[in-house]
Amino acid sequence: MKRVLLLTIAAILTCGMINANNDSTAVNRKRVAVVLSGGGAKGMAHIGVLKVLEKAGIPIDIVTGTSMGSIVGGLYAIGYNANALDSIVRMQDWGYVITDKENLHNQSLDDRRKQNTYFLTTDLIFGKRKVSAGGLIKGKNLAELFQRLCTGYTDSLDFSRDLRIPFACVATNIIDNSEIDFHSGRLPQAMRASMSIPAAFAPVRLGDMVLVDGGLKNNFPADIAREMGADIIIGVTVQGTPKVADDLGNTMTIINQIIDVNCKNKYAENLAITDLHLQVDTKGYSTASFSTEAIDSLIRRGEDMAMHHWDEIIALKQKIGIDESFRPTVHYPLRPKVLTEKQHVTGFSFENMTPQAERFLRQKFHLSKTDSIDAKLEQQLTTSMRMDLFYQTAECRLEPDGDGVHVVLSAGDRKSVQIYGGVRFDSEEYAAVEADLDIPMKTAVPLYTDITLRLGKRMKARAELTIHPRSFTRPTISYSFLRNDVDVYRKGDRDYSIRYNQFQGEFLPLNFNLRHFNLKAGLRWDFMHKYNALYSATSTKVTFKNEHFLSYRARINYNSEDNWYFATRGARFNAEYAYVTNDFVHLNERAANGTKLGERTGMHEIRADWRMSFSIGSRFTLQPMLYGRMLYGPVIPTVFSNTIGGDWFNHYVEQQMPFAGIGNMEYIDQQFVAAQIKAQQRIGKNHYVLLRAAAGQRADKLKNLIDHRTLIGVQAAYYYNTIAGPLGGTVGYSTHTKSPYFYLNLGYVF
Repeated sequence: MKRVLLLTIAAILTCGMINANNDSTAVNRKRVAVVLSGGGAKGMAHIGVLKVLEKAGIPIDIVTGTSMGSIVGGLYAIGYNANALDSIVRMQDWGYVITDKENLHNQSLDDRRKQNTYFLTTDLIFGKRKVSAGGLIKGKNLAELFQRLCTGYTDSLDFSRDLRIPFACVATNIIDNSEIDFHSGRLPQAMRASMSIPAAFAPVRLGDMVLVDGGLKNNFPADIAREMGADIIIGVTVQGTPKVADDLGNTMTIINQIIDVNCKNKYAENLAITDLHLQVDTKGYSTASFSTEAIDSLIRRGEDMAMHHWDEIIALKQKIGIDESFRPTVHYPLRPKVLTEKQHVTGFSFENMTPQAERFLRQKFHLSKTDSIDAKLEQQLTTSMRMDLFYQTAECRLEPDGDGVHVVLSAGDRKSVQIYGGVRFDSEEYAAVEADLDIPMKTAVPLYTDITLRLGKRMKARAELTIHPRSFTRPTISYSFLRNDVDVYRKGDRDYSIRYNQFQGEFLPLNFNLRHFNLKAGLRWDFMHKYNALYSATSTKVTFKNEHFLSYRARINYNSEDNWYFATRGARFNAEYAYVTNDFVHLNERAANGTKLGERTGMHEIRADWRMSFSIGSRFTLQPMLYGRMLYGPVIPTVFSNTIGGDWFNHYVEQQMPFAGIGNMEYIDQQFVAAQIKAQQRIGKNHYVLLRAAAGQRADKLKNLIDHRTLIGVQAAYYYNTIAGPLGGTVGYSTHTKSPYFYLNLGYVF
């Protein structure tokens, strides 16, 4: 019985193989090539055309392409069918892919904070530096995307023999303005070179060549398909109709026209040898139309246009030499085990790397004892090269070597000093600017220096040194100076203004980072120097004197939210415990003149906030949040007392907690817990309407927490999400202040 079953399965598999290989070698038919033109984002329409060709049962034996056509064609050639390509392009964050931003998945939470605090980032170059042909975008994220999508096909290959479908693409060597046709090499590199639009993307250097977009020499490479043995050519182009003078009304249309004119080389000749030319209408879209809506529309236009030519496509079958019984090869995405299977390693080599960097990687990953590699280790190696060793780009190549692979770790240029800048305005503090300087240091043990300067009503200067050892933690030492100018309110009315200088030093021997998680623990020193205070006749008198504190602190931060300000999914959790003293053990109480009044135990601080986002549909989000801060001890210094008000945690002072309906900062009791619910409605692409409601309980002691009347607050806000940060206003009311308030904000929060 088992033998019969095995024979039956073998017969089914044999039939499947015959059907799957019913190609030009199995039947007497002509070879078919698909030629995909360049066009930037407009090339997404190629996917729609491929869907229809698959539906019609047209075999595809050769693929050639230029620029975006090389990307779609190259991925199709290694096994991604049209539906798989559709899914891939829709799931990408193209706003990230076509920039040089760091991948949020590989960033620490502090790196993510910087991306959502500063809108200006630039390199700061001192002295002489090697000059390389450049573009506005280095293209490292594109290169990494191609490397990931081509997993299993990243070695040096023969594109006609080693890919599932023979493939070729075109680039231009700007050294001698020659056409470079890729029939072999590394597929991700070939695709990256083919789409390097001059001035927009940095070119690819390959030997003595400097390669840019192939469209400058051959934007529709039908001639290459013919040279590769194609008998029938199906060509897809996405260029628009010729423009007239009235169409050139702005800079972008002029640039697009220059590109289109320079891409006419060989176009007429190649069109003449094309058996079926499918011209997609891409009017209304440009080479940079990478929005979700544009991609959806372009793919649909490609599909609609091909369906409009359905009869012509079906008529090609007779010319090819097939009938309705013919079934072309069925292609599927890359083999399922490619991300988990391990390959034997014959050795490691390092390119463009210092001896210290090589030694760092060998020791951190125990490469001398590593005899196999998988996709996970590849990612860990490239991430460490970029995040620990500060290389702008990093690559892990697997080159066939006997019965295994030889691993080549290749690094790009070291990261330069980077300067970040941010500007904001609000109706409370008015204008403020902040600059941040990141300085990677080329030392045996990688060091990273971060310097921050803030100017405004509140001033800050901070220097931080982070050590990147081979262990899991990154010890950090920092020193800060803050000049705080804070208005304190009492039930909605300004009670007093206080100015003081805060000097702070921190040592964190434990600084552990994962994808969304950060754990820090260490010792902090604070010195509060009173500057002056302005009281009115009815002000509440508070004790505020010069004093220093020593505290032991542990902090946990977790953030998987998809957006820093307008999250639609994910969660955020922060918790901190601190034991505050002024002699490492006790918190000695002193009079205003400095006289010691008594020796007390230290102050315990426990704080936490947790929020989650739940999307209902594509535009509406509910976001519940729980938070609170508890202070215990015989002495609670005023500078550490609880405060509530505003929209953000730690905005004016580090112990500040937001509360809907309270616009300004107000002191509150030692024990405070609250719950908030936020409703977020997106209108259009970047407009947001927010509604918040909060309830809080306060008390001097935990056991009295429910004895006080519950604080209730509500607020409504409108924000427009600009490139420089949120722009909008908030109105609110609370039972604590018993008066409405209005708050205006422009820019990222810092």
